Amino acid sequence: MEIAIRTPLIHSLPLSQLSGSNVWLKMESAQPTGSFKLRSAGHICQHYAAQGAKAFVSSSGGNAGIAVAHSGRRLGLPVTVVVPETTSARARQLIEQEGARLIVHGNVWSEANAYALSLASHEHIYIHPFDNPLLWDGISTLIDEVISEGLRPDAIILSVGGGSLLSGIVQGLKRHQLSHIPIYAVETEGTASLNAALEAGERVTLDRVSGIATTLAASQVCENAFNVARRADVRGKVVSDDEAVNACRRFLDDHRVLTEPACGVSLSMLYDGKIGFKPDDNVLVIVCGGASVTLASLQG
Repeated sequence: MEIAIRTPLIHSLPLSQLSGSNVWLKMESAQPTGSFKLRSAGHICQHYAAQGAKAFVSSSGGNAGIAVAHSGRRLGLPVTVVVPETTSARARQLIEQEGARLIVHGNVWSEANAYALSLASHEHIYIHPFDNPLLWDGISTLIDEVISEGLRPDAIILSVGGGSLLSGIVQGLKRHQLSHIPIYAVETEGTASLNAALEAGERVTLDRVSGIATTLAASQVCENAFNVARRADVRGKVVSDDEAVNACRRFLDDHRVLTEPACGVSLSMLYDGKIGFKPDDNVLVIVCGGASVTLASLQG
């Protein structure tokens, strides 16, 4: 059984013309749950189901929680998702639509996560939103798909929250002898835990996370993402909330696809001309998606 699907790789004429290079979009927004998180959740849930797991427990009120709920439903196993009070009504609705048990606990993710951990057992497996090697294994298949279509990118642009996407992409690039290519890791001003860590030379915990890109709001990037960012050619970038939202709007006009601001941060790099590329460069943008974004929320 394949839970995550092979997503389209499309050439973006508008972004190619804007950037003066060849821009390719890996459309993770086309996953059944609307985000790349289904690659990681599907892979780790299948792994534990094969080992005899009876249920799953997760602690994300965003894309990861929805993806675990979906994976459990596909595998015929019950799922409990613990979300903080800040989780949107839309995200809660999508988690329950997948048949998961929803528990609201705590003001922030760390409190919800602590409660989720207390529910886990040998057979009720805890699924972390971003920090587990099995998650990165699932995400790394994204690069396998790109390579299989004959594209060897000269640069990659992606968003960073907890760091699972960065971890999985670096892993996939290493498998295909592409560890040397630059990765532009983009965050919003209010969620820039990776940029803060790279500047400090060590992982730091942000005093607070803020802004519109709620799915990037990890106060500390996972240790693996920090380590691979220091070893690989990872270039941290920061954009404003307005830039992220405007990029989502322009992308909707250009490609008829609605993405969340956490994805807009990557698109902003090209829409706002924040990075320069050569005419023959193949630039891969991970359109990471957004399970619970709506037109109303973006307009708001």
